[in-house]
Amino acid sequence: MGIKKEPFGKGLDNQDVFLYEISNEAGMTIAVSDFGATLVKILVPDKNGKLRDVALGYDHVEGYYDNSCHFGAVIGRNGNRIGGARFTLNGKEYQLAVNDNKNNLHSGPDWYRTRVWEVKKIDQEKNAVSFGLYSPDMDQGFPGNLTVQVTYTLTEDNEIQIHYEGTADQDTIVNMTNHSYFNLAGHDGGREALLDHKVQILAPEYTPVSDSEAIPTGEIAPVAGTPMDFQELKKIGQDLEADFEQLKFGGGYDHNYALTRKKGSMRKAAAAEYEESGIVMEVYTDLPGMQFYIGNFIDNEKGKNGCIYEKRSGFCMETQYYPDACNQNSFESSVLKAGDKYDTTTVYKFSVKN
Repeated sequence: MGIKKEPFGKGLDNQDVFLYEISNEAGMTIAVSDFGATLVKILVPDKNGKLRDVALGYDHVEGYYDNSCHFGAVIGRNGNRIGGARFTLNGKEYQLAVNDNKNNLHSGPDWYRTRVWEVKKIDQEKNAVSFGLYSPDMDQGFPGNLTVQVTYTLTEDNEIQIHYEGTADQDTIVNMTNHSYFNLAGHDGGREALLDHKVQILAPEYTPVSDSEAIPTGEIAPVAGTPMDFQELKKIGQDLEADFEQLKFGGGYDHNYALTRKKGSMRKAAAAEYEESGIVMEVYTDLPGMQFYIGNFIDNEKGKNGCIYEKRSGFCMETQYYPDACNQNSFESSVLKAGDKYDTTTVYKFSVKN
């Protein structure tokens, strides 16, 4: 158990950046970097005790400079899409960068994931590292000076706890998430293994999208009787090629699941398992939504150990307020009021099944 710091190269402004390896007594290790507060590695023992890195990513910090797939990234201020790249708050319209069709995706292109975060605390006793970032008024187009902190903790129960905290001096939009891609066969497991994963999403509803630009219609629709239904464990590939408009829009699964209608207490949101490795992952969150995305847009990406990641090499389970919540009256608001605390936790828990 413990935290080890090692050099990870230089940031975009030539600052030194570091990797923090956090290990527990149960044999699991994760590595996080102050470059983007990025989750770089997740080493988990499989059913034979062999360690597998189940997170897609890069060997060196330079890979994360571009990182168009957002491997391991902390996304802020706002994860997912904002329709028309604009929103109105307190009677004033704010225009964001247009970087995804005519919309804004993940608050880019001035990403939180390419900034060097301040290491606020290394807690050897709790096996935790905290990263902080100051985001000034109108950063990325959002109002208010925002101070945020993201803490990664690795527990003895093989849980990666990700705790997001923040405050702003004006009403603003905050909807942060982690964009890690998982493959429980190993980061190099590939598409065939991914489609063979069994997944359960404990959501009776989802938010359909209008078209291939993936902006929600505002409807919250039942999953029952559709290929979107993962209430019981099923293989990712089982209904993937179904003749279903929503799957055609996204080129596969890339949808927000409505776990609840409102943020609340911690609850199990999802699980995934892969028989060959025996590795099981469970997701817990207090947020109302979770984007299930299966890497439909990964394209010939050179990753760790020279591995080439292709389409559908990894899946994401991004906990969140619903996409475009700042423009949709039927969704719980993603507005953080001035002086209120943004406070949310997501847990990825790993175990094995023989």
